[in-house]
Amino acid sequence: MLELASIIILGIFAQYIAWRTRVPAILPLILIGLLVGPISAIYNGGEKWIEPIFNPETNHGLFPGRSLFYFVSLAIGIILFEGGLTLKRKELEGVGPAIIRLITVGSLVTFVLGGLAAHFILGTSYQVSFLFAGLIIVTGPTVIAPILRNVPLKRNVAAVLKWEGILIDPIGALVAVLVFEFIVSGEGGGQFTVHALGQFLKIVAIGFSFGYFAAHGLYQMIKRELVPHYLLNVFTLALVLFIFVMSDTLIHESGLLTVVVMGVILGNLDVPELKEILYFKESLSVLLISILFILLSANISLAQLQLINNWQSYTLFAVVVFAIRPLGVLLSTRNSELSFNEKMFISWVGPRGIVAAGIASLFGLRLMEEEVIGGDMLTPLVFMIVMGTVLLNATTARAVARLLGVTLDKSDGILFVGANDIGRLIAKYLKANNRRVVLVDNSQRNVDRARAEGLDAIQANIYNDDLSHEFDLLDVGYLIAITGNSDVNQYACDKFADDFGENGTFRLMTPEEMKLNKADLLNRNLFSWNDDFINYSEVIRDFPKVNEVEVASKEDF
Repeated sequence: MLELASIIILGIFAQYIAWRTRVPAILPLILIGLLVGPISAIYNGGEKWIEPIFNPETNHGLFPGRSLFYFVSLAIGIILFEGGLTLKRKELEGVGPAIIRLITVGSLVTFVLGGLAAHFILGTSYQVSFLFAGLIIVTGPTVIAPILRNVPLKRNVAAVLKWEGILIDPIGALVAVLVFEFIVSGEGGGQFTVHALGQFLKIVAIGFSFGYFAAHGLYQMIKRELVPHYLLNVFTLALVLFIFVMSDTLIHESGLLTVVVMGVILGNLDVPELKEILYFKESLSVLLISILFILLSANISLAQLQLINNWQSYTLFAVVVFAIRPLGVLLSTRNSELSFNEKMFISWVGPRGIVAAGIASLFGLRLMEEEVIGGDMLTPLVFMIVMGTVLLNATTARAVARLLGVTLDKSDGILFVGANDIGRLIAKYLKANNRRVVLVDNSQRNVDRARAEGLDAIQANIYNDDLSHEFDLLDVGYLIAITGNSDVNQYACDKFADDFGENGTFRLMTPEEMKLNKADLLNRNLFSWNDDFINYSEVIRDFPKVNEVEVASKEDF
């Protein structure tokens, strides 16, 4: 009981440390896992403080038999399903040719060269080498996000890194899953035979068909309100687990592919309660990730760590980071609008994330069970790449960005809280005068109207959503709260002043403030000391146009 409680407590503590220090959560999670796992064995008579796999000889450990493998499989399945939900087809179409090539050409370069490098430097089999290469394709938004929030990058550089992380996560997972299925589907330890190819094609067919029909089935149930609202999240979770197990039972090792496909398809359907499902899955993923990575790090043995404590492993790390990544980026961004310095910075920032480490641990356990030669090296190798790239990028990204000159000179974008008639009219005027403007509103109707008028708009509840995670707001330095609710305006100014109001936060007058003396009011009210939301709404209704008046001095106000 103490070990189980300790894993949850330590996992959430690691997440808190990551939030406070603004580093990717995976770094403290893995470090804590190593401390309570293989490192603790050095000072504890060879016995780990937390032993994930039960040892009947010592009567110590948490998961008997293959229970850890089953838990990891289900947890990774849920995490990949949640990742698939975030992959939108319309976003893929709008991110630009450079990013499209980065997740296609760049992924291919990493896969081919990474596999060859692992084979010739470490001497591992082609199967294990290319499985390793498939796993290190992914960067992932969970490791990119803290770096981008901590470094004020130019908008195009931040956009490339953001969308690469989001789009490449399920793609890299899919590649790794397919390579793994091909390995384990072969006869005699993964030999590439006709039978192996047949099994591989069956896995692909089952994965795509089960995922497709499960996604559309759930969509119809939600649309027809066949699931009560209070059961929607847990029902979705149960269905994901059910589909995963059924798929895996029918064709072994097809479950991961099935839930990835299910998530991607469901995320691109017009699901009425999709955002609520996403919130639940994100919270669940944080808990599972926290537990998972302490368990998986603790499960690594000293012998496995010693396997990679050599010049060959360090050489492979250097080749992946300093040769393969830059080559992939340079080939992918040829003839793009990115400058050479911007390409260099994108080449430098390529931290591997949670999906890579999690699936590597899962596949490592499976390959060791199958006694595949070199399978015991997979997990520690990927963990080395993950920890090394996260640590390198988290500590050097700001300095490298300044050295290459890819940081913002100043944040002069404007965030409007409220996409109503007032906000849209003023925002259109500012945009026409070459100002960067974004509107946020809880009303989907207002957001749709803003987008129809050519404005950037985000649908969000500022009481629930953390807008600081929105990459589209990285260049915002002014905040204007212009809703019809005075409490919302005040809350927005107080909550987001540090994130988006470095140059100033402003809001409309309240009816109560209009009764006070001007000297008693804060100097952050908009436009006038005598008008509130109702007054402005009436003016805009009668005169829906912004007129310019030339002002020569402050006395003219």
